[in-house]
Amino acid sequence: MDDFPMTTVTLDLNRKGLLLDAEGKAVQPAAVPAFLKRRIAIPAGTTDINVFAHGWMTSKTSAEQSAQRLLRDINDLYAASPERYQQLRPYRSYNIVVRWPSKGRYRKIRNRAHRMSTEGSAAAVVAQLLGYLNTERHKPYRGPAKLRTSQGQYLHAIGHSFGGRFLCQAIQEAGAGLVRPPTLAWDWTKKDFPFTVDSVLILQMASPPDVFAKGFNKLLTAAPINCPIVLTYSKADHATGIWHRIAEFSPGIGHVGARVPADEIVVCRLRPVAEDYTRDELKHRIVNINASARFKRGRFWLPQGAHSDFAHPETAHLLLSLAALAR
Repeated sequence: MDDFPMTTVTLDLNRKGLLLDAEGKAVQPAAVPAFLKRRIAIPAGTTDINVFAHGWMTSKTSAEQSAQRLLRDINDLYAASPERYQQLRPYRSYNIVVRWPSKGRYRKIRNRAHRMSTEGSAAAVVAQLLGYLNTERHKPYRGPAKLRTSQGQYLHAIGHSFGGRFLCQAIQEAGAGLVRPPTLAWDWTKKDFPFTVDSVLILQMASPPDVFAKGFNKLLTAAPINCPIVLTYSKADHATGIWHRIAEFSPGIGHVGARVPADEIVVCRLRPVAEDYTRDELKHRIVNINASARFKRGRFWLPQGAHSDFAHPETAHLLLSLAALAR
């Protein structure tokens, strides 16, 4: 692997979902494009752009540390065995971490995350971010079908817990045709969008199992996404197993996976690094990844169980595999 540096940029949101500048002042929606232009500069050699949004009970420091660890694991795994991911060669990432105020009781933060996405500006701001990245990057171009090769910069959305709600709402909002500041811009009359978010992975999502048939149903029909929505779950995730049930009267996706629409869902186990994922097993609109055998650690004095136990080589392997299969 070459010496291309792994770059990570952090963006902060306030409780209303507005971006914050270096002085902690809110950036108004009309000023977001100029702000992003100042903050984000994608190096020419970049092949993959990762946008990561963290989840519940995460401080600013731990949000950046956990994201950095996961992103470093991805780079390290690729550096150790690039031959495992032939389609990626090379893999050079540019990473953006979206932080938001997530400390507090589960129901309180559930309500805050919902308001930030629906009443506030979080979804629109993240959609603007995705749109800006789509404008600034070199769009991938696929070569002849037999070669299965492509070039350009690929865009990956990675969310944890409530961060997955932000990303799903943002991607859906980008296709809603609303009059807003510039976001993702495609011709929605086409069955296949000219360009899309290239992979979506939500780790331990804090949403009801039927959310893709209700709140996020347009992700499957009218959104700029042409890849599987991949969702991990673990029986040891008490945050979405116990606290989500108390707050929303059902276990969350992070505990049981998505359940409807059933004909769009397939279940796959989280594979060891030595085992490959295949295109056939992942070519469904929604893929539940059973990570119970790996995501099982939690500090006994914290109520969330294994909700945040996702920083493993197996997760990096899944992310690299999704990036490779996007080619």
